Amino acid sequence: MLRTNGLPGSACAVVFTLLVAVSGCNQSAPKVDSATSASSPTTSENKQVAGATAEESSEHGHQVGGHGGIIVSLGRESYHVEAIVTAKGELQLYTLGNDETRVLDIESQELVAYVKSSGGADSVSLQLQPKAQPGDENGKASLFVAQLPESLIGQSLVVTVPNITIGGERFRLGFSTESEGHGDTSMPAKVADDEERKLYLTAGGIYTQADIEANGNMTASEKFRGFMAKHDMHPKPGDKICPVTMTKANPQCAWIVGGKKYEFCCPPCVDEFVSWAKNEDTIKDILEPDAYVKK
Repeated sequence: MLRTNGLPGSACAVVFTLLVAVSGCNQSAPKVDSATSASSPTTSENKQVAGATAEESSEHGHQVGGHGGIIVSLGRESYHVEAIVTAKGELQLYTLGNDETRVLDIESQELVAYVKSSGGADSVSLQLQPKAQPGDENGKASLFVAQLPESLIGQSLVVTVPNITIGGERFRLGFSTESEGHGDTSMPAKVADDEERKLYLTAGGIYTQADIEANGNMTASEKFRGFMAKHDMHPKPGDKICPVTMTKANPQCAWIVGGKKYEFCCPPCVDEFVSWAKNEDTIKDILEPDAYVKK
């Protein structure tokens, strides 16, 4: 279960750990005036968020945001996003500049998020609607919100937003909610056994029967039994990167999808990628294998 504490006058926020933020922007974020929503929690309220301690934040390299969520960097920290889920199941993304204390209003756009429970195989798509805050320019917004389906409220979640446009450049964002007692959740959770067999041994989307046979008619946990993942969070230019986490890929953790060989950092990322390959909403976001190289 997610750890939450009540926040006076506002819904409680769930602490996030970083799953992945795609780099690809080297420019500095434009300077904007800081603005705070009238409904934002106060500083004293933020301190009541479960798990939002300095020790936990520094462990994952991200600090608690002004609304009680976790700050995730985009584009080599050119930009930041503060990610929150409230007790009522509202997903909120606040966009921030390279200085995460400064609000950044970006192009008003509808963001699509793919959300699934940790260990689940199937994602549901949500539309995050732009919500202009006081101080945002016309045609821009610094908050994007969506309501989770009732079946996902209160669960540990894996969230992926394939496209966010900032200043004409596109970024990818992902994160998982932190569950008590589950250790490091910075990578996707393994799919449950029954769901895993259904995921890997049935064709769908661009994941074909030929792919299933090429992968040995096995699941990832069967093929990579005993595999020890060593996540390199700082790949060098020219290194192959995992399509899910954008960390350095391991050639020993490869999977055939659409007749093409993709390399990953760990088996749970193979789970995630195969689920994307079978989902008509996410197939369009899958690139050619040679596109997953550190620039």
